[in-house]
Amino acid sequence: MVSSSRSDASLVIIAKPNHSSSWRNNKLALLAVSVPSMGAAIGFTALGAWPILPFAGAELFALAAALYYVNWKLEYRHVITLDEQTVSIDKGHYAPKRRWRFARDQVALAITPEKHPWEGPGVTVHGKEETVIVGEFLNRDDCLSLVALLREELLVRTHGPIRRIKI
Repeated sequence: MVSSSRSDASLVIIAKPNHSSSWRNNKLALLAVSVPSMGAAIGFTALGAWPILPFAGAELFALAAALYYVNWKLEYRHVITLDEQTVSIDKGHYAPKRRWRFARDQVALAITPEKHPWEGPGVTVHGKEETVIVGEFLNRDDCLSLVALLREELLVRTHGPIRRIKI
């Protein structure tokens, strides 16, 4: 999902993965699964089949851990801020973990064509010394909207496969 907001002097673009469900809905789904599972496990424990209870608990713990991990991965985002002097890119889950800052006149956009029609193009912002890949988790439509937003603001200096030269 790509969203943008423009103020007088800057443009903020937020790119994040699509969510199929919120954390609240995941907790409700976990509750819906755990009530009958634990009910059956407690029932079998009352009948003397106590080894079922730890397995039911382990199963629910594994499901909760998987739901939490997927939700955590879907909170990842790229925040690209373009103002008159600088371009900054922040990457992180709930807060920025990595930050890049480029001078506006020294930054360019590199677009790598997609390998398959379902994929989106690769988008890279590069300055004199560093290169930052943005939006690698986006689907094709979202990636194309990110490219359209960035093309309005930045020069496209490379449109094709990026080749690494080893010396």
